[in-house]
Amino acid sequence: MSVRSAIEAKLVDAFHPERLAVLDESMQHAGHQPDMTGSGETHMRIRIVADAFSGMSRVARHRAITDLLKPEFDAGLHALAIEAAAPGEETRW
Repeated sequence: MSVRSAIEAKLVDAFHPERLAVLDESMQHAGHQPDMTGSGETHMRIRIVADAFSGMSRVARHRAITDLLKPEFDAGLHALAIEAAAPGEETRW
């Protein structure tokens, strides 16, 4: 299973989102460190809208997602951009 697929599955299972996009942005970061070639799944962007985020601060939402994805970070995920919202909140996407 790809890193992107594993992330999607975990997010669906944990937060039951009404909207979800997991984007692999690894190619955009090629060369920013000597071992970053742009291949692999090292940089991801999560766009998620879920009831589970209602009443949570932005920091709490990010913490909930990064805690959930700790195994992916331990296995080589380098960076994660998170755009998390509750239903009815404005998003840029």
